[in-house]
Amino acid sequence: MKLSFEKEYKVGRSPSNLSQYSMMLPLVLYDILSELPGNNWSPNTAKPRFVLSYKGLPFVTLWVEYSGISIAMKAIGAKPNKRRDGSDVYTVPVLSDPNTGAVITDSLEIASYLEKTYPEKPIFPNNSEPLIRAFDSDHLGLIRPAIKSIYTRSAEILSPASAKFFIGLRSKDIPLPWDANYDEDWDLLEKGYNTAYEWYQKTDGKWLMGDTFSYADMVVACYLLWYKRVMKEEEWVRISSWNGGKWAQVLADVEKECKLA
Repeated sequence: MKLSFEKEYKVGRSPSNLSQYSMMLPLVLYDILSELPGNNWSPNTAKPRFVLSYKGLPFVTLWVEYSGISIAMKAIGAKPNKRRDGSDVYTVPVLSDPNTGAVITDSLEIASYLEKTYPEKPIFPNNSEPLIRAFDSDHLGLIRPAIKSIYTRSAEILSPASAKFFIGLRSKDIPLPWDANYDEDWDLLEKGYNTAYEWYQKTDGKWLMGDTFSYADMVVACYLLWYKRVMKEEEWVRISSWNGGKWAQVLADVEKECKLA
């Protein structure tokens, strides 16, 4: 198992945040180590990173080799998730909050915890958490038909040991080979984003809730960030061209809103 530490953000981003959180201990986000500059690539671990940054909460990151997730998460007492067959599987993101003693597994549950514990700058405005939970699942449904090719690219940016572990774990749900129908996967992914584009066309503003920013927008952006990070440059350019450049703009807008750009 390889575990490394990197300080991500100091307390706050503005005088008001600095005063509000100056007495807090930094929260700890467990993320997946990669061979990319800056490490981050996973959409699921990006979601709490975006939430923490948006809310201006102090946090640090502990980077874990994919092959070492189980050991690291058992060591801190994190709860496993359940696989489709009912067996336990340890995953990240996991968030540890030394201010409350909480250890939370799963990006959506982390978002819910942060909203309840640190309600300033809400990410589930107007009691929208139940609807956004449904959206999170529906959005993933658009991407899932093309997931094999994205997994292939993801394995390429991991260390050899972690890539082997990643492929072995993910292939239990998505059988190999992953790159047999690459062109077909691209068509399916574009089809999914055509549907997502229709969702945005039905709003009155640039966000999914019109002029109100929410966790739903972060979900969309974090998957786009995944593609940008793991895909070849020409592949990201191709995605960026879909729907009149909509998706590159969404990613840029959300990163700016969360002060990550």
